[in-house]
Amino acid sequence: MYQKYIKRLFDFICSFLGIILGLPVILILALAVRCTLGKPVLFRQRRITRNNRIFTMYKFRTMTDATDRKGRLLPNEARLTKLGSFLRSTSLDELPELYNILRGDISFIGPRPLIKEYLILYTDHELKRHKVRGGLIPPELLYDDITPSWEQQFDYEIKYANHVTFRMDCKIIFKLLQGLVKRKSSNYGAYNRNSFYEERADRMRNYSLIKSNDELEVEQKRHKEVVQETYKREDLKLEPDKQDDQVLSKQKEQREEGE
Repeated sequence: MYQKYIKRLFDFICSFLGIILGLPVILILALAVRCTLGKPVLFRQRRITRNNRIFTMYKFRTMTDATDRKGRLLPNEARLTKLGSFLRSTSLDELPELYNILRGDISFIGPRPLIKEYLILYTDHELKRHKVRGGLIPPELLYDDITPSWEQQFDYEIKYANHVTFRMDCKIIFKLLQGLVKRKSSNYGAYNRNSFYEERADRMRNYSLIKSNDELEVEQKRHKEVVQETYKREDLKLEPDKQDDQVLSKQKEQREEGE
């Protein structure tokens, strides 16, 4: 009852009020980003939410578009500005996501909506995080772990997706203010970790050594079916036999902002 109806109603009402009441702050931050980083003011990226649905997520830009001599974007830490670090450490860069919550793309509380290219890297167990809408406030706050590893993050998110309750959401909200203080003291704005591509590449290399060819073939087929179904539904084009190569190549050329 709560997960199916009440939670969405809360999201709609609170996001609507948040946009109205926070409009002056949103406009001031938009102007600051425009003067500091230029156009565009908003960072747009395709992310995954409930039932593997792909949507466009909005945030304030926090990085420059600085590139190396070969035209490739520099690492995140080299492109993150002082304003961007401040926006991230205070979570103000996420204010435009109120629009995503209003639309029903994500919820206030839920698993972090990650980029669509990660879809082929999930295990069956990890795909369970998509049983619910992605969220602005991650479940890891409940565990006082604001800089988790990928494995820890997925564990928290799957536990949340399997047991969404009003009581749990209240606990996470109560942890939010405490979490914001810890983020500031731990310099969360400068927090960085290996991308999921890098983490999973090492893991899959070791994993393939202990799996038979038949088992690997079955798992690869399942992954391709999930990706193909999602891309077909979203009218996206990606050749099945080139999925892994294209995704990994894209990661090397351009590191995604704001995981």
